[in-house]
Amino acid sequence: MVDAQRKLVLIRHAKSAWPDDVDDFDRPLADRGRRDAPALGRWLRKHAAAIELVLCSPAVRARHTWELAGPEIPAEPVLKHDHRIYAASARELLSVVHEIPPAVMTAAMIGHNPGLEDLINLLTGEPAVLKTASVAVLSTPAPWPDLGEDRATAVEFAKPRG
Repeated sequence: MVDAQRKLVLIRHAKSAWPDDVDDFDRPLADRGRRDAPALGRWLRKHAAAIELVLCSPAVRARHTWELAGPEIPAEPVLKHDHRIYAASARELLSVVHEIPPAVMTAAMIGHNPGLEDLINLLTGEPAVLKTASVAVLSTPAPWPDLGEDRATAVEFAKPRG
């Protein structure tokens, strides 16, 4: 019997603006972010088109990243906004991953640093740099609830540009 490989696609939101008098949570995408997010979607179409579930931070910049990237992939994954992803540590993000339904083989998470970089390091044992609009694809034979330290392999890193 061959172990099925689950894929976790970690996406850092596209470049955001820093307008005065706007709360961090409500920061919009910058012009560059609005250009890069569709390019991210085109990259996903070629490299991770089988996404079944997207777990997205409810922060404006993360939601807008998916709104621009998502239409570029052929799949229509289930989208869930999860407040726990915003400003989360690696361990908090991992607890969200542990709740992914067992039937899902490819899931994506759209979030923020330093949590995403720390999660990659936790799961692979390797340091990672995840700039804005970057993606890391991790692979694991472990069921989602069993995913933990050094239980995943980094398959690919990319920084698509618009």
